[in-house]
Amino acid sequence: MNCIQLQDYNIVFDNNFEELKSFLAINQYTKKIVLVDENTKQYCLPILEKNISIDVIIEIKSGEENKNITTCELIWKALIDETVDRNAVFINLGGGVIGDMGGFAASCYKPGIDFIQLPTIVLSQVDSSIGGKLGIDFKYGKNLIGLFQNPVLVFIYNDFLKTLEKRQYINGFAEILKHALIFNSTQWEQLKEIDIFNDDISALMYQSLLIKKNVVEEDPKEKGLRKILNFGHTIGHAIEAYSIEHTAHPLLHGEAIAIGMIAEAYLSHQKTDLSENELADIVQLILQYFPKQDIASYPIENIIQLMLMDKKNKGNDIQAALLTSIGACAYNISIDEEDIIDGINFYINL
Repeated sequence: MNCIQLQDYNIVFDNNFEELKSFLAINQYTKKIVLVDENTKQYCLPILEKNISIDVIIEIKSGEENKNITTCELIWKALIDETVDRNAVFINLGGGVIGDMGGFAASCYKPGIDFIQLPTIVLSQVDSSIGGKLGIDFKYGKNLIGLFQNPVLVFIYNDFLKTLEKRQYINGFAEILKHALIFNSTQWEQLKEIDIFNDDISALMYQSLLIKKNVVEEDPKEKGLRKILNFGHTIGHAIEAYSIEHTAHPLLHGEAIAIGMIAEAYLSHQKTDLSENELADIVQLILQYFPKQDIASYPIENIIQLMLMDKKNKGNDIQAALLTSIGACAYNISIDEEDIIDGINFYINL
């Protein structure tokens, strides 16, 4: 078992559930509630039920389009119907949607019960389950309603990854690439050599988690350094939101962030001195895992409007995190509509 200790909670790597069973026994929770979607109910819940007793199972629909206040209301009603008190524990079994929304719902109930993150995909294991930033989408943009609240435990069971289809597995690799780009040039070089489908990536995932740990502990409320974690997300989130709302086959989070990272790497070359060679290196590796998407039909004005709703902005000033080199990132860099158009066109014209 490996363990990463943060100030308020631990991230535990354990493939026999002993640490989770011990944690639950010590805390003597009145009820154990598990939040699942139709996918984790089928593939992951049976594994969990073999190892711990569960009192309440709440099922919601999968997908970013369901990460909203309406679904939260369903969760809260289920908790009330089951007479769940403040001494219960809420276990989020799933990806980023389950973790974000489940943590938010638990933190607002009565008001606030302990919650545990059990991430089941690469994306949530290395990124969204860590750092206590919780939120739901509102009709004007992603994660506009939310709060900061840490889980009491993050439990990582790597065998959950065996249940993933290829597209979902690759999806999470975008955040591993991002962590290396903003913080660790040595890891970026390692990523260029690994075969993520055939090699053991647990060491890379562990290192990626350490990067996020260092950043969020220095800046837990995103007042400064933590903003570098938004690299690729300023443009990427807007593209993701548009694809969910207006296309028949929405992009996954990692796919949209891969587009955002390429566009923002180009802006980094234009505005914060990222070298041309480094830009080419970034584009090549990202496209290796995330083949180019056809976003030429996405109206730029819609993307810009969505970006104006971004929670990172100051007034109407769109703020981005841009690379100064591979492994180093600046934040609070203002970009305008012309920059956004240039960055997106750079991707479209690759």
